[in-house]
Amino acid sequence: MAENETPQAKQPSMRVLGQFIRDMSFENIMAQKGAPADVQPDVQVQVNLDAKKRGGDNQYETAIKLNITSKAKDGDATLFVLEIDYVGIFQVENVPEEQMHPYLLIECPRMIFPFLRRIVSDVTRDGGFPPLNLENIDFLSLYRNEVARRQAENPPKADA
Repeated sequence: MAENETPQAKQPSMRVLGQFIRDMSFENIMAQKGAPADVQPDVQVQVNLDAKKRGGDNQYETAIKLNITSKAKDGDATLFVLEIDYVGIFQVENVPEEQMHPYLLIECPRMIFPFLRRIVSDVTRDGGFPPLNLENIDFLSLYRNEVARRQAENPPKADA
């Protein structure tokens, strides 16, 4: 290799080792209260992300936590509540340490989201409602908003 050549940087790689539902709760409040079935729903979705290193070499866990509440548009009656904590286990290699946090909270959730979307659709359908097909989630915007929120809460201290 000549002096002015640099070694080729290895490309980041990710493998999904597994995915599972850590916790899930679905409550059909409309059926419990005997509300009419022809109600127009207003669905609110809250998304939280979490990631951590696991025991194995280059193994990480990323969790998508959804809190979905469906209320009647013409009132305050809650139709259903779905809470789910969905986890993916990943083997991540060749990602620089300073880029690992955003990688785990942007790229990893993108990989498992289609499976979570299907579960939400199935659970809401099996729970007596039309299947809820979640819109795509922009994990990059979520990450940027969370970083901005944390910086606003803890502004950098000026050197004295």
